[in-house]
Amino acid sequence: MTEPIIIAEQISKSYGRKQAIDHLSLTIEKGSVTGILGGNGAGKSTFFRMITGLVRPDSGRLTVLGEEPGWRTNSQIAYLPDRARWYGNYTAEQTFDWGSNILPGFEKSEALRLAELMNLPLDLKTEGMSKGQEARLMLILCIARSVPLIVLDEPFSGIDGSSRERIIEALIDAISEKEQTLLISTHEIYEVEGLMDDVVFLKDGAVQLTGNAEKLRTEYGSIYDLSKKMGD
Repeated sequence: MTEPIIIAEQISKSYGRKQAIDHLSLTIEKGSVTGILGGNGAGKSTFFRMITGLVRPDSGRLTVLGEEPGWRTNSQIAYLPDRARWYGNYTAEQTFDWGSNILPGFEKSEALRLAELMNLPLDLKTEGMSKGQEARLMLILCIARSVPLIVLDEPFSGIDGSSRERIIEALIDAISEKEQTLLISTHEIYEVEGLMDDVVFLKDGAVQLTGNAEKLRTEYGSIYDLSKKMGD
């Protein structure tokens, strides 16, 4: 039987009068690639911040890697938040040196391999990078880490098609080599649905639908088509 890596039991979170997460119950299995999908305001980013311990539930119970999220679990999670930036005006290689010193489980040799795969020049400074190049750099800082859980929040937002292709290729390459669990939230469903083992649709902070991706494709034709039916 597959071991769960995340268990959410009736968790809720409000910001003033805004109910961001509403009695959400969900189990994520170890070693799976799970798409956390839904429209803007569905609760995806808040759920990710809960997983990483940045936000605590107002009620309910959440365990990640067998513990309540916090500093101990955070060292085992590679988290790419929406609109993240963690480094100064370094070259790509200097950023990898920074990652080696700061990020638990970061492997510079893997980062260099991924940079070559993604066609990211090592001597290019961040101030001279395109948005696509910067997105590739931020993703490498996540997926070059040997940690049990990777959480990616809209990694393709505003990124050109050729950059997306390189990012997806690198993701496939990385997760096939390591026994890692990947959570990904994206509106670019058509391009990444082949990655997904399981799918969770959120709406108004609650689970609208969840299931095995292959079974859902059989029933609905594609996860992309299903997302349109769900109103994403």
